[in-house]
Amino acid sequence: MLSLLAAAGEAPAPIYWVELGLTRGIDLGFFTIRWYSLAYLAGILLAYWHTLKSIKAPGAPLAQRHADDLFFYCTLGVIVGGRLGYATFYSPGLWTHPLELFKVWQGGMSFHGGLIGTTIAIAWVCWRGGLSFLRVCDYISVAVPFGMLFGRLANFVNGELWGRVAGEGVRWAMIFPDAPDQLPRHPSQLYEAALEGLALLVLLMLLFWKTRARFRPGLLVGTFGCGIALARFTVEFFREPDAQLLAFAQQTGLSMGQWLTIPLFVAGAFLVIRALVKPELGSTVPPPA
Repeated sequence: MLSLLAAAGEAPAPIYWVELGLTRGIDLGFFTIRWYSLAYLAGILLAYWHTLKSIKAPGAPLAQRHADDLFFYCTLGVIVGGRLGYATFYSPGLWTHPLELFKVWQGGMSFHGGLIGTTIAIAWVCWRGGLSFLRVCDYISVAVPFGMLFGRLANFVNGELWGRVAGEGVRWAMIFPDAPDQLPRHPSQLYEAALEGLALLVLLMLLFWKTRARFRPGLLVGTFGCGIALARFTVEFFREPDAQLLAFAQQTGLSMGQWLTIPLFVAGAFLVIRALVKPELGSTVPPPA
């Protein structure tokens, strides 16, 4: 009896990532298709699909020809902006070796950099087409969590970007093969997938399709900004800081990712308040020719 009670009080055994049977890609023999690449592709295609579906609803601020341009330029903005953002915010040493910037297959993409790149791409398409930048951002922001969801799941399948060492009692703590200390850690990739991806996707979809939020310019993109900032700020408490920025996080009390979410939240809150204060657009806004 005493032995049973002692066993019941023991800390739960950690989960070993290698025992989950996950692979980091599809091995074709002569070439391996990485899940991360497929995650990017799935996120972009679903975002494109939803944008085409959403512009068929009354009051759309863009036509299909604009959506086609956005599909191309936003994809370019995500890749270029994500890579340059990573070099700027997380690994400045890459700027001293410019050729390394092109090696995206070695990893290293920044969400904030990708966001900046996408914003520039949207601004370019809106300027060329004479579209409302804010309203187009509303429509695009609803679909962005598709990419966040698949991207974070791909991080988990790759066994990368693991979380901090977990305390006792965290039954879902995992030991990742590439972690240097082989201690049970938070699967923070799944936390991010749930908050930045699934939860935000459900919220924005409900706002878009079940309310008249799309007729308040800036409300959807502002909600996205606040939601992604709060989700990232929260998850960063469980995510292991980048090795080269560990000292920065210890000195400032917050990780680089958390510092970068602060202006994002402020901008999002401003847009939400502005949208709620201003009068709602009419539901008969004619689509562009």
